[in-house]
Amino acid sequence: MVEKCAKEISEKHLSFNKFALIPTFLDHIHFRMPQTVTFQFLVFFFYLLVTTEISVAQNSRITDENSIGWYALTGILTLDKKIGIQGEYHFRRDEIITKWQQGLFKIAMNYQLHPRLQFRLGYGLAETFPYGDIPINSFGKKFTEHRIFEAITINDNIGIAGLSNRFMLEQRWIGKYSNQRLKKEDGFTYVNRFRYMLRIQLPLNNTKMQDHTLYLAAYNEVMLGFGRNINENVFDQNRLGVMAGYNLNTNVKFEAGYLLQVAQLGREINGRNVFQYNKGLLVNALINLEFSKKSPARR
Repeated sequence: MVEKCAKEISEKHLSFNKFALIPTFLDHIHFRMPQTVTFQFLVFFFYLLVTTEISVAQNSRITDENSIGWYALTGILTLDKKIGIQGEYHFRRDEIITKWQQGLFKIAMNYQLHPRLQFRLGYGLAETFPYGDIPINSFGKKFTEHRIFEAITINDNIGIAGLSNRFMLEQRWIGKYSNQRLKKEDGFTYVNRFRYMLRIQLPLNNTKMQDHTLYLAAYNEVMLGFGRNINENVFDQNRLGVMAGYNLNTNVKFEAGYLLQVAQLGREINGRNVFQYNKGLLVNALINLEFSKKSPARR
């Protein structure tokens, strides 16, 4: 009897030809939480806000505060139930809208290993401008960055709320100037960066994300630099966002809210670390064009 049960369990759990252990593992990761999800959501956001504020309030640091506006458009071309192409443009402004902070373009290939597990490989091109009282570039010049990135996103549900964990590695080539007189970068510095983002999403007028759903969302992302060219900023950035959104249907959604970005510069001034403390508006739009009738749902 025991041998028969063991055989049935084995056949059930190893019935996948590819990535057999991944679906088995993910199918058993479920969290249990009381139905007071709204309260849990508010506690989660309060915790992120307080911990981020405390991380900045250090009297040994120089703080440069700026008002920013980040506007992003994401387009996904779903080719079949596993493969998709994703393009993004991030229009990032200083003084909410009037001046440049950064322009960032990304293109990536998505592969759905499991309905709740996605792998992404892509390329990014960024142009960062001088802004604020203490520019990122020591000469006060704009600079170009090329990056390659790999990401794994794991999605799950906590009651009616959606939970997303994203782990990302970036290989970055950051433009640099050897002297003040140059008008264009004459070299690039290579650095690595690890990113982890936790996002929670709570539908308001439905019990799940479906057509015409209003929702609240909050996320926190920490970024850590590593490699021989990292100087002061092993801690690179922390980003906290809280938003209200509208899911029109499976292909279109919009969200807008508040963003707090804490970024550490890679150099000291008068022996003190420099932190940018940027807060402002966050606006996102997502468009998904599906060529597959059975594409996994995205958050």
